[in-house]
Amino acid sequence: MADEHKHGSMDITQQEKTFAGFVQVTKWTVIVIIAVLVFLAIFRT
Repeated sequence: MADEHKHGSMDITQQEKTFAGFVQVTKWTVIVIIAVLVFLAIFRT
């Protein structure tokens, strides 16, 4: 029979890097959207 899985033993470094990248992209996207909205509010275009 296959080895039993032990909780917390999986290497998740790649998933952590992917999630950190996703958070960075999301953060910068929100910043750009807010900047565009402020620009539109100031110049009323």
